[in-house]
Amino acid sequence: MGAYVRLPGVRTWYETEGSGEPLVLLHGGFCTNETWGAQRADLAAAHRLYLPERRGHGHTPDVPGPLSYQDMADDTVAFVETVVGGPAHLVGWSDGGIVALLVALARPDLVRTMVVIGANFRPGGECWADPGMLDRMRPESPDVAFFRELYEAVSPDGPDHWPEVARKVLDMWRTQPLLTAGDLARIAAPTLVLVGDDDLVTLEHTIALYRAIPDSQLAVVPGSSHTVPLEKPSLLNRLVLDHLADTPVETMLPVRRATTVT
Repeated sequence: MGAYVRLPGVRTWYETEGSGEPLVLLHGGFCTNETWGAQRADLAAAHRLYLPERRGHGHTPDVPGPLSYQDMADDTVAFVETVVGGPAHLVGWSDGGIVALLVALARPDLVRTMVVIGANFRPGGECWADPGMLDRMRPESPDVAFFRELYEAVSPDGPDHWPEVARKVLDMWRTQPLLTAGDLARIAAPTLVLVGDDDLVTLEHTIALYRAIPDSQLAVVPGSSHTVPLEKPSLLNRLVLDHLADTPVETMLPVRRATTVT
């Protein structure tokens, strides 16, 4: 069951589950909370889950004008302040990971730890393994049929609005986000960068993201793609919960995280 909350930018649908430290799950582009189905039980056993659906996604209506990651991040900040009521762990998948990065930059006081799954920090054409996919994707094309069905089933804007919101999302992917390594270097939250070994986002870009965020950790999940939360849920859930628990393990031969003795 879910409810709406009136935020400054948009009337936002969200769901809650479980108990413990707050954990906000941020879904991917074109997605709804339904795509977190393989994570909810495991994560809710240890945390109080909050699952907002962003503007133009799921039960949350679209708004006039283009979509932007910054507006979605502002919505998320307002959600954490209004509904969660304090700092939370953030787990973001794809577009949700980008939103998490922006929230961590804007409001470090609201982010305890962070997991970003299959996320990019530059526009899709610069970092996708198949940049031409952006040009081939159309609201009516078969490769987005799964997402179209998710949208049409619950959107308050009705199924006829799908072409408009799909166009907005595709435009956003072509031009955003526009973060730099210098921006990412300001992230203070302990961060796990996670990706499938055959992800839509290239491994080279993912490694650049990992290297730019101070004291981050990297997990490459074998035999998986951009939909790793659906493909390897048990492994992914263990990695996420281990990171959120923040139990340090002393590494014997650290290089990147080696402490300089003076």
